[in-house]
Amino acid sequence: MIARSETHTIGIAFISLVLVLWAVDTHASLYDRPKERIPLPSPIGYVSDHAQVVEQEWKDRIRSVCIDLEKKSGVEMVIVTVPSIKPYPSAKHYADALYEKWQIGSTQQEHGVMVLVAVQERQAAMALGRKMFPVITPTVRNEVSRDYLQPAIERGHFGEGLYRTAVALATPAQEVRLNTPSRPRIKGLGIWITLGTTIAVVLFFWWISRPDLRHPYRRIQKGEYWGTGQGGFGGNWGGFGGGTSGEGYR
Repeated sequence: MIARSETHTIGIAFISLVLVLWAVDTHASLYDRPKERIPLPSPIGYVSDHAQVVEQEWKDRIRSVCIDLEKKSGVEMVIVTVPSIKPYPSAKHYADALYEKWQIGSTQQEHGVMVLVAVQERQAAMALGRKMFPVITPTVRNEVSRDYLQPAIERGHFGEGLYRTAVALATPAQEVRLNTPSRPRIKGLGIWITLGTTIAVVLFFWWISRPDLRHPYRRIQKGEYWGTGQGGFGGNWGGFGGGTSGEGYR
C-alpha cells in the first residue's frame, strides 16, 4: 500500500514539473521573440513617418539631406517615426529589427543609418551599418541625441529636431566612400577606347580624301594624274591628223 502511494505521489510530482517547465518555456519564447508576434512596418521612403508627427516642409528638407548624402557617398540614411515599439523592450531593439528587415544601406547593409523615434514611449535610437561606426562614433551619437533628439521629443517639435539630426549625422557620414576597385580601370579603358576611335575616324576621312592612294594603278599613286599627260596625247592626235592630210582622200 505504501509503495503504491509513493508511486502515485512521484507521478503527480513529475506531471507538475513538466507543466511548470512548459509554462516557463512558453513565457520565455514569447518574450525573447517579439518579432514573431507583431509585424514590423514597411518603408515609405527616406522619411517613414508612421506616427504622422512630421510636417511636410520638414519631410522635404530631411529627404533632401538624405538624397544628397547618398549621391555623394553612397550612404543610405532613413528617418523613422512609430507610434509605439511594443512589445519590444526598447527603441534600440526595435530599430535593430527594423534595420535588418528593411535592409538599409548597400554592400550587405554596411553603409546605412537609421534614426528611430517612438512617440508613445518618448524614446529615440540609432541603428548603423558596420562601416559607419568609425565616423559616427559614440561621441557623435551622444551629442546628436542630447542636442537634437531629446529636445525634439520633449517639446514635440519632431520635424525640426529630426531635420537637425539628419544634418548632424550626414556631415561625418559623407566621409565614407563605397569601395569600387574596378571603377578606375573601367574609366581608363573608356578613355583609350575614345582616343582610338577618334584616331580611326580621322584616318578614315583622310584616306577617302586621297583617291590617288586608293587607285589600282601605281602611276596614280605616285601622283601622275591623267591631266599631266594630256599634252602628249594632243601631240599624237596632231601627228595623226598630219599623216591623214598627207595621204589625201581617194
